[in-house]
Amino acid sequence: MVQKYQSPVRVYKHPFELIMAAYVRRFPSCPLIPMFVSGEVVREEESADGATTVTERRCTVDVDAPRLLKRIAGVDYLYFTQKNSLDRRQRTLHIEAYNQTFSSRVLVTEHCSYTVHPENEEWTCFEQSASLDMKSFFGFESTAEKIAMKQYASSISKGKEIVEYYLKELEGEGITHVPRWLPPIAATPPPPGGRKENATLSDTLPGPPDDKLDADYIRRYLGELTPLQESCLIRLRQWLQDTHKGKIPKDQHALRFLRSRDFNLEKAHEALRHTLTWRKQYQIDPLLDSWHRPQLLHDYYTGGWHHQDNDGRPLYILRLGQMDTKGLVRALGEETLLRHVLSINEEGLRRCEENTNIFGRPISCWTCLVDLEGLSMRHLWRPGVKALLRFIELVEAHYPETLGRLLILRAPRVFPVLWTLVSPFIDENTRRKFLIYAGNDYQGPGVLQAYISPNIIPDFLGGECQCEIPEGGVVPKSLYRTAEEMETEEARMWTDTIYKSASVLKGAPHEVLIEIIEPSSVITWDFDVCKGDVVFNIYHSRRTPQTPPHREAQGAHTLSHPHTPPGACSNNTQMIDRSWVLGQDYSRVETALTCREGESIQGSHVTRWPGFYILQWRFHGAGGAGGAAACSGSSLARVDDMLASLQGAPHRCRILYYTEVLQSQDFRGSMSSLESSHSGFSQLSSATATSRQSQTSSTLSR
Repeated sequence: MVQKYQSPVRVYKHPFELIMAAYVRRFPSCPLIPMFVSGEVVREEESADGATTVTERRCTVDVDAPRLLKRIAGVDYLYFTQKNSLDRRQRTLHIEAYNQTFSSRVLVTEHCSYTVHPENEEWTCFEQSASLDMKSFFGFESTAEKIAMKQYASSISKGKEIVEYYLKELEGEGITHVPRWLPPIAATPPPPGGRKENATLSDTLPGPPDDKLDADYIRRYLGELTPLQESCLIRLRQWLQDTHKGKIPKDQHALRFLRSRDFNLEKAHEALRHTLTWRKQYQIDPLLDSWHRPQLLHDYYTGGWHHQDNDGRPLYILRLGQMDTKGLVRALGEETLLRHVLSINEEGLRRCEENTNIFGRPISCWTCLVDLEGLSMRHLWRPGVKALLRFIELVEAHYPETLGRLLILRAPRVFPVLWTLVSPFIDENTRRKFLIYAGNDYQGPGVLQAYISPNIIPDFLGGECQCEIPEGGVVPKSLYRTAEEMETEEARMWTDTIYKSASVLKGAPHEVLIEIIEPSSVITWDFDVCKGDVVFNIYHSRRTPQTPPHREAQGAHTLSHPHTPPGACSNNTQMIDRSWVLGQDYSRVETALTCREGESIQGSHVTRWPGFYILQWRFHGAGGAGGAAACSGSSLARVDDMLASLQGAPHRCRILYYTEVLQSQDFRGSMSSLESSHSGFSQLSSATATSRQSQTSSTLSR
């Protein structure tokens, strides 16, 4: 497996020329990196005007590896080739390095660049990427790979320190300015320290250049990360930018998924992809604005936000022992309570961002205090426990690493029974954050006050702070709903979504029919490829397609949500009759678009003629683009033909889609009508440039 590394952008608040003067001092050897023995120049070429210089060095590296491994390998030093391309006119330095030793067994490549900051020409940016491909190493591949990664991470962390060391050395020699390169015959040179008219002059760091993460931004808003952890975050973020067209979650959220998967990029990638689909399908992003708590929750739900703990984390207090869980479930239904739980988590994310700005340090999680006084066997009502387990499952899947600490106070004797039921569903890393106190043990010195300031401890826990959390009580049975009412409410709540899901079978595409009366109407679409790869086409026909009977494809199943009501997943449907001929009965009006698994696609098409437009998603597999004509011609296989051969096999592809038709005067080149573009979780982070929408061209073919 190839190991990759991508650094954040490192910013030096010094001009490029001064940074170059410091950089060259690290050769031929550097005392700050003992493993770098020497860097011998083997070739150097300079242009006639002195604007560009290419320097090639043979670098000797003494790797800190076990003596036995060195003896087996038969070497004491490793040799690398480093090629530096300095362009004084463009003020850039590009560095390429690769290994000479064991090049047939191990391939190490590195690319670095020093460039001028795009917002302040008196500052310099540095970026670095590398890859390690361990093919074979005398049977010690795993050991050699770990040593290489450790050594590389160590040298990365010293990179900025080295440049700053030589900058101070230059300053000690009285060198604080290096003039810029000028052509042999040039105008009057700019004054030292000259800046662009609109350059940023303050000490506040501008946003990351070129839509990239900045190292100072990471430390300020995300916390201290190792170089390899930074690399994982940047690579995950790049994937999101490539597949979700700029509509990506905030960096704090992406980092939570990485932390919950121990920075395993593939696992975090998969989990976050499912969460983005889940959030879109069930419209979680606008939840805080759209969700209105029923009065019953105001009166009987004994939980709420209460200041923050000693670490600046938002504090949520839940008086579970005082809550009539059975009454709330019977009166409101499980789905209403789930919406409320999700809104609490969304509010927690928002409060973490606010506290990060207030306290000036990264705050990515909150503290929960659970008071169990009054907990009894009535709380172990089976449907209530089942609902609790479901809530835990969803929160664990879609809000990882949001709980910083859970304080459980006044745990009664019945608590171990509840804990036995619940704990298997809680992630091991989350369980480590639980602190459980029985009786009045929490009142001792260094216990509750170690986490919560005495002046905000609620009065019901012996403090002096008035807490506005409801005291709860028994929900009147007159407010209970019938089973039929709750079933209707639950079905409405989780099927009332603008998105539909569909299966795309090999040889049997999914098609959506749109009738256009007014020419110049705009067909808009927003879809996610949840599983497999698909090809997206748009066709036009003046003939009326024969709408097939409603069928349920074998093996259909719902997306992401473990308790989606029946009917939430649409069928695989075809509109193009098998007897139709492409170019005669119907025509393609958009170039076919290949969409990969995990991608989020938005686009639009301005219609030229009235009639019927068909949006088609078909399976993309062996045969590539050449299969387009076959799938869209008269020989196209239909679901009736495919189901028998599939014999219940799982669907090859799944999509989640939404389409809408707008009048041209309402469109004006934007996708503002699509609800998916109104996003809280998926809004751009402060380090992300403005959203880029995938606007499909309107090239037509008849």
